Amino acid sequence: MTAPEPATELDVELAVNGVARRARVEARRSLAELLRDDLGLTGTHLGCEHGVCGSCTVLLDGQPARSCLTLAVQADGRAVTTVEGLADGDRLHPVQQGCLERHSFQCGFCTPGVLVTAAALLDEVPDPDEATIREALSGNLCRCTGYESIVEGVLRAAELRLAADPEGDR
Repeated sequence: MTAPEPATELDVELAVNGVARRARVEARRSLAELLRDDLGLTGTHLGCEHGVCGSCTVLLDGQPARSCLTLAVQADGRAVTTVEGLADGDRLHPVQQGCLERHSFQCGFCTPGVLVTAAALLDEVPDPDEATIREALSGNLCRCTGYESIVEGVLRAAELRLAADPEGDR
């Protein structure tokens, strides 16, 4: 019996929350594992590890992506935003503030994926209606809230963004 071949390791360079990062990863390592285990960004949660629950959602070049299904090597040369990167220092992102004001979450497990997905939605649709929000969040499962308070939080976030920037000059 021969020994299995050692896993192939590759160097990746990516911008995580605006900071250039480098890592050496196995070719099969997921982006979620890189973020959590190698970079210490544990806000990205691993739930189902099949891309179904949405808890691991991050922004990859500004678009929501399931980090449990994305290989770390696929993020090479790209920008990744995690839930930790939404706030501006001590100033919460409008989606964080809106959801806080509307008491949108209970256990918090789905929170990172929902917040990141909602932030991407508001970047594309600054004043979404309830149906648009529900559609955008349809890939994020929450076992606690029934979604009403989450939708209310995202609606509030849209209000906060529009109030802060009524001309839309983001």
